[in-house]
Amino acid sequence: MSAPDEQTGAEPLLAVRGLTVSYRTRGGSLPAVRGVDLDVHPGEVVAVVGESGSGKSTTAHAIIRLLAANGSLDAGTVRFGRRELTSLREKELRTVRGAQIGLVPQDPTVSLNPVTRIGDQVAEVLRVHQLANRRSALPAAIEILDRAGLPDAATRARQYPHELSGGMRQRALIAVAIAANPKLIIADEPTSALDVTVQRVILDHLQRLTEESGTAVLLVTHDLGVAADRADRIAVMSQGRIVETGPARDILGDPRHEYTQRLLASAPSLAVAHPRTAVEAAPAAEPPLVEVRNVVKEFRLPRVAGPARTLRAVDDLSFTLHRGRTLALVGESGSGKSTTARLVLRLADPTAGRISFDGEDVTTARGATVRQLRRRAQLVYQNPYASLDPRFSIGEVITEPLRVFGVGDRASRLDRARELLDRVALPSSVLERRPAELSGGQRQRIAIARALALSPDLVVCDEPVSALDVSVQAQVLELLSELQSGTGVAYLFISHDLAVVRQIAHEVAVMRHGRIVETGTAQDLFRSPGHEYTRELLAAIPGGRHSPPGASAEQQGVAG
Repeated sequence: MSAPDEQTGAEPLLAVRGLTVSYRTRGGSLPAVRGVDLDVHPGEVVAVVGESGSGKSTTAHAIIRLLAANGSLDAGTVRFGRRELTSLREKELRTVRGAQIGLVPQDPTVSLNPVTRIGDQVAEVLRVHQLANRRSALPAAIEILDRAGLPDAATRARQYPHELSGGMRQRALIAVAIAANPKLIIADEPTSALDVTVQRVILDHLQRLTEESGTAVLLVTHDLGVAADRADRIAVMSQGRIVETGPARDILGDPRHEYTQRLLASAPSLAVAHPRTAVEAAPAAEPPLVEVRNVVKEFRLPRVAGPARTLRAVDDLSFTLHRGRTLALVGESGSGKSTTARLVLRLADPTAGRISFDGEDVTTARGATVRQLRRRAQLVYQNPYASLDPRFSIGEVITEPLRVFGVGDRASRLDRARELLDRVALPSSVLERRPAELSGGQRQRIAIARALALSPDLVVCDEPVSALDVSVQAQVLELLSELQSGTGVAYLFISHDLAVVRQIAHEVAVMRHGRIVETGTAQDLFRSPGHEYTRELLAAIPGGRHSPPGASAEQQGVAG
């Protein structure tokens, strides 16, 4: 029997005892979770926090026995209500997963079926658990998508995952998880790639579920700001063990373990967000590296009823970016940030307007001109799961751009790969491993190393640190700044994390509905935002309720 709650005497909904998990690798068995004990009570939000590779996601997946093929649950018990999940057969587990325990995975690109419409994927959950028939499932799915915060749910239900923004895909995953009204939701980094306002909407919704229906939430996150604002209790994981656990106010206000103290000191939304130092004046005479003038991008929407419609994702957009500078694009999911990045890199054709790169008009460029642009402009994708070829070793992933453009021989390319791994805080031993053998944060560091391999003039960073824990995040931001100082590389930096933007950007452009509503230096924009929408973004930064003692108003969450 699981131990009852000390205050209420109630037994936990989920009781994990002595959970031990390992992975089989080429070098032998690798321990990932070591004797974890964890309780979640009805209506409670428990956050499991820790750095990338600490074992928090493995713990979440082991609870519902969704480990990778090389994963092994070696010891421990997982009691959910009156059922012991570790002894259930697969057929019995299917009656628990989805119906009683909902999972919100970290990565919507991998988790959503790319060839099935969004509405059909939610409807399938209802049909599988016999909560709706074939006729009623789709209308019910549209209602659930609306509850999950997806705008124009009837239209989105008819779209495929690739037609939605990252935030919309994540909300679709939320809809799948809540479709059967489960007793427990396991949310594995559910907002790591989302802007702060959408993050707040999704977390508000999960919080309402706990309040209205008693649904419990096991929240796996590297974002201590999110844990601070949302969790009743926090469990801190390091190297596969829970090193500290307790009420959120105690963990954040008086951390006892050295590891917890270090995490809190590194978290930008909980600590002082330091603006970028030594910001030079923008170059006056030097021509810009990138010039975007009056660019428009429209997409056709699927027809639901009435005439065909188009979505104007980018609307009369203009900006310039100089060598050695960082321009950050911030805004809500669907505001046009990532579409802008694809237009600049000529991965999509603008509907109207003009794009220049180093003085050359590339708006309609094709062939050799685009190939040359590919060498001089690189992209760090938002999603490290989808951007790395799973068949390649890490060495092959990083050196592929060098090989494609005929740079160096095999030995020199491997030397370059080792150098880049060192700069993104990874050991050279990972060169022989596959992307699937690395954590999400490690994969994103590999993606950054790959983008830097050709020493490009421009790197478009599309949420480059959203999947990283705070300490590695700081290392990567420092690396990007050092590279910029040494090489003059320019960054178009897309991020929903305004605390990160403040540390890396020279200028910030705030986007809404495809338009830029406000621009300025990072310091000025944070100190005195002029547009109401900018003030709303700043106010949504998580962790403001637990700012460092004695911090000034400007330091406490930079929301003012």
